Amino acid sequence: MISGRLPRLLGASAPLTALAALAWPMPAGADRQGTAVAQLTVEQSLIVRVPRRTPAKPLKWKAKKGPKCVEMNAIAGAAVVADDAIDLVLRGGQRLRARFSSNCPALDYYSGFYILPTDDGRICAGRDMIRTRAGGQCEIERFRKLVLDD
Repeated sequence: MISGRLPRLLGASAPLTALAALAWPMPAGADRQGTAVAQLTVEQSLIVRVPRRTPAKPLKWKAKKGPKCVEMNAIAGAAVVADDAIDLVLRGGQRLRARFSSNCPALDYYSGFYILPTDDGRICAGRDMIRTRAGGQCEIERFRKLVLDD
């Protein structure tokens, strides 16, 4: 009466119970003639479909007068956009472009830069500079606020 206990033990459905009963070990001395052996393999897969995106039209930005200084803790990200500028993304979504007093070609070489912390916790145009990963320094001439051009 092993098969009678399987549904309660396994919580299995009827077809699964029948297969499990065939694979369940027989008690010592039980008649094995005519007993079929079965193997049950349960596999699970997960398919995630990601729709293809059509290429988006590039955003166009218009530069307006920007602040003299920016709080360092307000910066959420940055991107190198040219030899003489980087774009800063601030918390809240605002964008600023930091223009350098001259070209800073070493920015693209290692694609990164550093800004050393200041005593007042701000980055100011005409005072501070960024340092490239290659060892160069680029002085920030001014900040320009970027707004979407309609």
